[in-house]
Amino acid sequence: MTTRAANPNTTPQATTFADSGDSGDWIARSLKAVWHPCTQMKHHERLPLIPVSRGSGAWLYDRADNRYMDAISSWWVNLFGHANPRINAALKDQLDTLEHAMLAGCTHEPAVELAERLNALTDHTLGHAFFASDGASAVEIALKMSFHAWRNRGHDDKREFVCVANSYHGETIGALGVTDVALFKDAYDPLIRHAHVVASPDARVAQPGESAAQQAERALDSVRALFEARAGKIAALIVEPLVQCAAGMAMHDPSYLQGLRTLCDRFDVHLIADEIAVGCGRTGTFFACEQAGIWPDLLCLSKGISGGYLPLSIVLSRDEIYEAFYDDDTARGFLHSHSYTGNPLACRAALATLDLFASDNVLVENVRKSDVLRQALAPLADHPHVRHLRSRGTIFAFDAHIADAQHARTFSRRFFENALKRELLLRPIGTTVYLMPPYILDDEQLHWLAARTRETFDATLAETL
Repeated sequence: MTTRAANPNTTPQATTFADSGDSGDWIARSLKAVWHPCTQMKHHERLPLIPVSRGSGAWLYDRADNRYMDAISSWWVNLFGHANPRINAALKDQLDTLEHAMLAGCTHEPAVELAERLNALTDHTLGHAFFASDGASAVEIALKMSFHAWRNRGHDDKREFVCVANSYHGETIGALGVTDVALFKDAYDPLIRHAHVVASPDARVAQPGESAAQQAERALDSVRALFEARAGKIAALIVEPLVQCAAGMAMHDPSYLQGLRTLCDRFDVHLIADEIAVGCGRTGTFFACEQAGIWPDLLCLSKGISGGYLPLSIVLSRDEIYEAFYDDDTARGFLHSHSYTGNPLACRAALATLDLFASDNVLVENVRKSDVLRQALAPLADHPHVRHLRSRGTIFAFDAHIADAQHARTFSRRFFENALKRELLLRPIGTTVYLMPPYILDDEQLHWLAARTRETFDATLAETL
């Protein structure tokens, strides 16, 4: 197979994704055998699948060797590029040593070292790591830990949960209970144990003349009122710190997290930080909570923690929660498990990812790169069909203003197709266009990404204007 140079200045390719080589055969086989995630499969009667054959750096390549910049990091997981040589080397070494061993009754170096290093990154506040395999599992674990910890301490009535309006925490049944996105949960409503929903601090809904901090304070009033009425029944509040990603990259002021910490302390409610999408440097600091100067009682990690290589999630807990389960009675233990809990390969990928953060001064360099991309995207603020151009760390977003409801409904799919023609992998959330690229782009690629995003946006609008 011929390898093309990763030059960002090439002209857009109009290649059809099933018209070269054996791509069409692989697409047909996939549509026949694979039930793709978060997908209405009938849409693929006309919406292209990308038959990915390999990845290198920021690029994915299909079987005809067309390339696509992975500007959303493959659902927000890939931090340091595809086939990163240092993560590859760590995994190859681990593969020759230990591929897996059960973590019940056994332990191994990658799990121990990863737990210790994450503890250190939280200033030794969240000292106990419980491993799982995906984000929704981590959320389920955190919810169960909170309820069971209160129960073990004699507070059986604390069994209710609180989530933020438009929040997303996963699609398993427990996680859906603290998710407020109708598209994902309405079909399963009879199965769900519903949480209390409090107002979102989304800065986009600030009133005229109101700052993001003032909007956050108004949202805290909703939490305060609920706690005053129900705190004796509430086990935990769960929040996506700084950015509610699936809500359309809804961003809020860090003071909201400070207010939540104060209220949770005052009313004896656990604070769960879902940093599955926003952790690992995405918002500018390694943990989003750091920008508010607070730590939660339970913190969920996944996605980027393994560098985008292997399924891994982790729940970090405070000593007080861990100690609530430490007892001679087995039934008072946290009897939750997954077969691949703490898989050595996944943990080793995570350790290699942490090594890259440490050796390459990633967080500092990301500040500079984010400023480059912010300036390159700045002209969009004057676009007549753009609203709320915004960013937090390495996450960038804007909302498309589309008056026609039918055109708005199809915007995401049409934008996706137009992006592919311009060598971009971008998947808007509704009418929100967002960029969450891997941390490895150079300045030239950042400018290229901004220019191609604008071209794609204008082309998509031109189809309906």
